[in-house]
Amino acid sequence: MTTKLLRIVIFLSIALAFPSLACAAQYAQQETAASKPLRARIGDISSIAGVRDNYIMGYGLVVGLNGSGDGQQDIFPVQTLMGILQKMGVQAPARSVITRNVAAVFVTASLPPFAQPGTRIDVNVSSAGDARSLQGGELLMTPLYGPDGQVYAVAQGPVVIGGYTAGTSGNVITVNQPTAGRVPSGGMVERAVPLTLDQLKNLSLLLRDADFVTAENVANAINSNFSQPIATAVDSRRIEIKLPSGGAGNISKLLAQLEAIPVTVHQKARIVMDERTGTVVMGGSVSLGACSIFHGNLAIQISTQYEVSQPPPFSKGKTEVVPQTTVQTQESQANQLQLRQGATVQDLVNGLQGIGATARDIIAIVEAMQTDGCVQAGVEVM
Repeated sequence: MTTKLLRIVIFLSIALAFPSLACAAQYAQQETAASKPLRARIGDISSIAGVRDNYIMGYGLVVGLNGSGDGQQDIFPVQTLMGILQKMGVQAPARSVITRNVAAVFVTASLPPFAQPGTRIDVNVSSAGDARSLQGGELLMTPLYGPDGQVYAVAQGPVVIGGYTAGTSGNVITVNQPTAGRVPSGGMVERAVPLTLDQLKNLSLLLRDADFVTAENVANAINSNFSQPIATAVDSRRIEIKLPSGGAGNISKLLAQLEAIPVTVHQKARIVMDERTGTVVMGGSVSLGACSIFHGNLAIQISTQYEVSQPPPFSKGKTEVVPQTTVQTQESQANQLQLRQGATVQDLVNGLQGIGATARDIIAIVEAMQTDGCVQAGVEVM
């Protein structure tokens, strides 16, 4: 009898233990997935000091527009078009030049490092006048200048826009931005930016997101792949690389080895919010404390109706407009959200969606949580 009772007790103990073990295993699995470090190549999170893009800009004309170009009151397209015609031997008075199919534009581009003459680049085109749309237009040959006043590229080609406008008179429909577009591969590099790596004695890597932990991880990862230490983290962004003996003549091979090295990236606890668009981005490393959230909405409606006060006949009174203003308030019932200690960002998002919070409500709630100390993260409001 005692043996049978002992077996029953053991069986019940095992049955009660299994659910707890399953929950514990599931929680441990979630914690492991949430705390899994982020791995990336050094080339994806850093750049080489001195190796960067250079901005170039020019002014030109877009032609071939279907009556959606600049108006006659804009003198810039008229002067530019007359200058182009004069170079081609065409003499025309300014009064006879019609610019409704022409638009003056600014052309911008980014000159990548190591770009050689003949390299194709994309260019951006933006209207400088009162043109309604650049749809169907073609950019005439436009020189692009650098900050030093030298011509580094020439742009030309059909303009591709991401919007359109349609309608006449006062009924017009506009989608996206029809006065700005791109010319894919429309720029031709004519002058290379002087950049030499073979004569460098030291290299520097610059992290795109400054962080002391990541900088130290990068230096350690580089040193572990070479026979002698060559990398030193100077600050939260710069890692100095000392060229190995005899390796100064092949910088490209060394950089290829450095960029391919995997490294652990330290993720900062950060929440980015844009109040204009209602966008909220929260990283998985954000730590939340235990708190209770009550959130309600207060709506205030102010309406004004205008009534006419008519005086009696044969009186000296005047007819006047009298405004009647009414103020109404409506407050909804506050919703409650309970967060436990160690809650994740997903728990917060699910809870806020459960109480019907909008994106702008979430921004107000997160700001209040940071003030209270429930959010252990940096909050950046754009």
